[in-house]
Amino acid sequence: MATKPAAASPTTPDGVAATDEAPPKSRKKLVLSLLAVLLFGGGGAGGWYVWQSGQSKGAKPGPSAPLPLPSLPPLIFLPVNPPFVANFEDGQTARFLQVDVRLASRSPETIELLRANEPLLRNDLLLLYGAQDAAALGSREGKEKLRAESLETVRRIVKDLRGDPKAVESVLFASFVMQ
Repeated sequence: MATKPAAASPTTPDGVAATDEAPPKSRKKLVLSLLAVLLFGGGGAGGWYVWQSGQSKGAKPGPSAPLPLPSLPPLIFLPVNPPFVANFEDGQTARFLQVDVRLASRSPETIELLRANEPLLRNDLLLLYGAQDAAALGSREGKEKLRAESLETVRRIVKDLRGDPKAVESVLFASFVMQ
């Protein structure tokens, strides 16, 4: 009996015969490896999701998340025109003081109350400015003290007129000249 010659099988470039089927052991290893990757990857993704959802629930606003500020009405400035001019007593280094004053409030009612009673306001502030010492006003502390006294005077006037004295937030000096 004659034997059939073996059919030539195709070879790869390295000279090894190529077959259409992979050995069964390597397929099992491939399937098990893919299952392991999917299992660990799914577990890791699920853990990360649970951890992130827990972080966002208990998260407190940090420096990157600014706290919401309460909505305040804007400041309204009332210029008291013309600027105040007061003489200093004789013998002081300066002879007169000129101060341009602005009043600040968030209440339109308080601004209107001050505007309607400007002569009373001007009188009391002029008396305050005329009683000052030029040497004391030469320093920043002296000017801040005068500003605080001006605020007290304006708040007292508002209180006497049956308004809310705390509605006047500040007295500002737009210009301050001593000569």
